[in-house]
Amino acid sequence: MYNPRTTIQQKAKLVFAFFVGCLLPASQSFAQEEDFEIEKTPAVTLNGSIQSDFMIAPQTDAAIGAYDDSYDNSSFLNNTFVDLQLQSKWIDAGGRFELKQWPMPGFDDQYNDFKGWGVPNLWAKFKTNVVDVTLGTFYEQFGSGFILRAYEERSLGVDNSILGARVAVRPFSGAQIKAICGKQRAYWDWDTGLITGADAELSLDELITKWSENDTHLTIGGSWINKREDPDETIMADVTHKLNLPKYVNAFDARVRFQKSDFSVLAEYAQKSADPNSLNNYIYSRGNAAMLSASYSHSGISLLAQVKRSENMGFRNKRSAPTLCTAYYINHLPAFTLDHTYALAALYPYVTNTEGEWGYQGAIGYNFKRRSTLGGKYGTKLKLNYSLVRGLEHNNLKGDPGTDGYKNCFFKNGDTYYQDLNLQIDKRFTKQFEGHFMYMYQQFNKTVLRGEGGNIYSNIFIGDGKWTINDRFTLRAEAQYLMTEHESGDWGCGLIELSVAPYLMFSVSDQIGRTEPENGVYGEKAHYYNAAVTFDYKAHRIMIGYGRTRAGYNCTGGVCRFVPASKGVTINYNYNF
Repeated sequence: MYNPRTTIQQKAKLVFAFFVGCLLPASQSFAQEEDFEIEKTPAVTLNGSIQSDFMIAPQTDAAIGAYDDSYDNSSFLNNTFVDLQLQSKWIDAGGRFELKQWPMPGFDDQYNDFKGWGVPNLWAKFKTNVVDVTLGTFYEQFGSGFILRAYEERSLGVDNSILGARVAVRPFSGAQIKAICGKQRAYWDWDTGLITGADAELSLDELITKWSENDTHLTIGGSWINKREDPDETIMADVTHKLNLPKYVNAFDARVRFQKSDFSVLAEYAQKSADPNSLNNYIYSRGNAAMLSASYSHSGISLLAQVKRSENMGFRNKRSAPTLCTAYYINHLPAFTLDHTYALAALYPYVTNTEGEWGYQGAIGYNFKRRSTLGGKYGTKLKLNYSLVRGLEHNNLKGDPGTDGYKNCFFKNGDTYYQDLNLQIDKRFTKQFEGHFMYMYQQFNKTVLRGEGGNIYSNIFIGDGKWTINDRFTLRAEAQYLMTEHESGDWGCGLIELSVAPYLMFSVSDQIGRTEPENGVYGEKAHYYNAAVTFDYKAHRIMIGYGRTRAGYNCTGGVCRFVPASKGVTINYNYNF
């Protein structure tokens, strides 16, 4: 039976093998040339990386909800990425091989699209001081990403690179014009809508000498994206009236950034034409997004204030794609919330609501000087951050298919989706010992963000201490506690980490909390223990661990991936050359 995906993969594998076969001899030949030959020939370098994550013999553990059907394979699971890049004065080329035939937990989604292997990314770029031309796959972002952000985030399983052509021209100092055309990657396929766009930026301070001399900078920019997608007559075929789906969707973005010494401000606005899709229940309302961000930093003090409003700005290259699928996105709506690294602070992470939201964030940081009353002998760093996300007037824009949906007053706010108030203190007590402490108050509207569960109000306390015993040994320990009256219950977490320079690190940790709910009821408390050893040698890094992983969400920048509960031996290997 003819399988288009198999045919594409087979061709890609042959191209990749040829590509590698050409690169290795080329790099060796340049290295073996005599000195006078090297001077006549542009330098050529080969670099790359290998990342491979394994789970060996994943285990069933009913206590945490890890079952046989949670795993794609009973022997081992693996995500492997091999990147190669050839660089020279005028031409760069690269490619990536991916092996995800038995993907790690959380990547084998219900649509089974992540699974596979092949060479999805292959590209070549011609470059000069004035122009860059890229053919093949590439990544790109216009402005803050409101209308275009093609990027890779492996921890989330996101890779929406574009297959086509990209041209960047710098006609004079301070000016840049970019044009793109192609199809975005959706797992292993490229059968999405055609994307065409352009972006222009002008830095006026590079044209006006007095501005640059006075440390004054002003940049203005504008972008346009067009998505072409043939109407699908099967969409909403069960309704009385047939939807007249647009063949073209256009989006525009305008922005200005001003910086004077230590002060900076960015204003940006984007708008999208009618785009009925599965995210907005096939309504015809236009989308828009606006943001204002200001910052100041000087003499140990830093200030940040941000506000963002978005409405119906879920922009994808396939209108009928499943609503929970992280692929197919053309744009990115940044969440004005902190991406926490501590386990319990990140227990309930925020995911951007594409229907519409108001986002606010403010932060102040201050460094108390050494030998001052609050600074002490070694100084003290303090940071206070507050994030608030609320809905629009009607909390969403959805309505009956074929209509314009709800009309929201621009400045009116709806329900609270999320808020986070946290205070962080960094303090060195002695030459050998330093500590980091954090208090966090969080409100998480689980009904809006996960479908059910009500509001979770929690207080989180974190203490992190690092003791440098000597030049070779460093001991770090952290303790975390989350308090809540919600039925999800309190959580505790502890970690001890010993570093043995320059090669080894040992760690043990445990999280204690109730398992994810089944039929709306949370399970009993369970220990999520883990132990790991990490070995670093030159460009190699390998970590071997064993333990339990709780079910939950892994989020970065408002984009999330659900991670099911799992248990087993994990091996992570990284190599850069």
